[in-house]
Amino acid sequence: MLHYLLSLPLLLIPFTLYHIFYALFGFTLDHKFVWILTGGDALVALSIILLYVEIFKSTRTGQASILDHLLSLTLFMVAFAEMMLWEKAYTSQFFLIMMTMLVDVIGGFTVTIRGARRDFGGRDDANHIL
Repeated sequence: MLHYLLSLPLLLIPFTLYHIFYALFGFTLDHKFVWILTGGDALVALSIILLYVEIFKSTRTGQASILDHLLSLTLFMVAFAEMMLWEKAYTSQFFLIMMTMLVDVIGGFTVTIRGARRDFGGRDDANHIL
């Protein structure tokens, strides 16, 4: 059961928080500081941090890794469809969160394929990019 929970994309967290913050607060935190960190900016920062963890998770092998990739791809497709269909998702912050999801999908598949190529005796030298 824990393996399946670990397969959930961590980028589901900022995706969900975006909806909660938008519904409750809007994202604007007006303060008298020189630099204002909005809720949306904080979610983008969280997404970038979680993207690192997702790429690290993609180095795992086994069935949990396949499930992780499929769930990440599904989450990206849901976010993309939502941005096309829901006017409240037309924000820079949501777009950037969605882009971290895309990098997660592409990076996850790339890391997995690269690792499989190495494990099965494929070409692995410095001059070969993928």
